[in-house]
Amino acid sequence: MPVDFLSRFTASKQFQQVFQEGMSLIEETANYLDGPGRQDVRELDKQGSVTYASQSMRLTTRLMQLASWLLLQRAVSSGEITRDDADQEKSRISLDEIGEGQPLAGADGLPEALKGLVSRSLRLHERIVTLDVMIAERDETLLSGEAANEVNTHLDQLQKAFNARRS
Repeated sequence: MPVDFLSRFTASKQFQQVFQEGMSLIEETANYLDGPGRQDVRELDKQGSVTYASQSMRLTTRLMQLASWLLLQRAVSSGEITRDDADQEKSRISLDEIGEGQPLAGADGLPEALKGLVSRSLRLHERIVTLDVMIAERDETLLSGEAANEVNTHLDQLQKAFNARRS
């Protein structure tokens, strides 16, 4: 029987760290945008305000997509939903379209706090895309039976080795 990579991974310390980082970043972003960010945007000129609004919209969209991915993986791992249900839900999550995007005029003049949140969200996005690719590749390998065949080959070799020793 193949090892359930996703269950093992989502139970790992590494996944828990990524999950916690993502959820903390969402909370930190919400606190900034609802608090100090309101004051920061008032200090910007008209172009800066438009850029701030665009960048904060990109940021919140990115974080919500990342949170959806993280929560979906955790739900599969805990047995709340099946892998098939998760695959259907995952089609609604677009990790490809939430990257940095086109440069925005006036982005250099944005508040450092916002730029820092954006930068951290982009690094988290890269990590999650890498994890998503790893999980998809692992799923394809298991579906194709390559992993099972490889394990069976090793088991056959072990069986032959043990039988040879008994003879």
